[in-house]
Amino acid sequence: MVSNHHDTGYKELFSYPEFVQQLIEGFAPAEIARLMDFSTLKSHSGSYITPLFEEKIEDVVWSVNVNWQGMTQEVYLYILLEFQSSVDRTMPVRLMHYAACFYSELLKQKVITPGQGLPPVFPVVLYNGSERWSASLDLYDMIMPEPPGLLQVYQPQMRYYLVDEGRYTDEQLGLVQSPLSGVFSIEKASTNRQGLQQAVDRIVAIIQADPHKERIDKIITRWLKRHLQRLGAEVDLNQLNSLVEDKDMLAENLENWAQQERQEGEKLGIEKGEKLGIEKTARNLLRLGVLSDEQIAEATGLALDEVAKLRTEGKR
Repeated sequence: MVSNHHDTGYKELFSYPEFVQQLIEGFAPAEIARLMDFSTLKSHSGSYITPLFEEKIEDVVWSVNVNWQGMTQEVYLYILLEFQSSVDRTMPVRLMHYAACFYSELLKQKVITPGQGLPPVFPVVLYNGSERWSASLDLYDMIMPEPPGLLQVYQPQMRYYLVDEGRYTDEQLGLVQSPLSGVFSIEKASTNRQGLQQAVDRIVAIIQADPHKERIDKIITRWLKRHLQRLGAEVDLNQLNSLVEDKDMLAENLENWAQQERQEGEKLGIEKGEKLGIEKTARNLLRLGVLSDEQIAEATGLALDEVAKLRTEGKR
């Protein structure tokens, strides 16, 4: 559900019921997860569209039965994939719009009738931006100043549950032994090549212990190939068909990639040092006040505009 969204592969992950279950069991409040009968998960993604919005939205919708005080009730899981680089502080307003449109579609398609009432919705926002999430979790909290007591009951409320990948430590993710927690670990380690290899090793171990490891391996492998492609990894993705079977090949490719990045970093460091040395020489020549900008440019190899910029900086 994002503008300028890039293909993270997460929408495919959450098209499988086991990953929806892992999200709720591993990262939602335990008291909510315990109410749910995950064997009743049913996908509704694509069935209920929010036509009022021109933005490209990324969401998945599932229903699940909950057992509550001797009753069984259907609850809709509305999972919003929020992968923008910055925090959207209008999220409660957006979610109120989405929920209203969702209910409108249920009524329009005659899934429910006004007389039957509206089914409960559990909205989950999954966010993986580098900036920590700081938006309000409830629409009511955005209403300022807080209205007098008599008016409070008339104010809109829309609360969502946030799963902010970046706030989980490696230790916390390690306590959740699921393929999805392994995916989160890989996301967190993306800028650390050594950490990335460790995260890959961890998810391979999780997959190998899974009773449906062949199915999970295929799903995670497809996601990882997309992820590495987004990172610009120097890895032969065509040869990566199974994370479990090809783990040694992947490890070698990741190490080669890391070594190449180290070499490029060292080269850039040397070039930067050389540039600083040349600029220092140019500054010394400018201080002497003998040579023209053209002569200094010829002597140092700097462009004429670079010399002029250094001269201006020296006058400040």
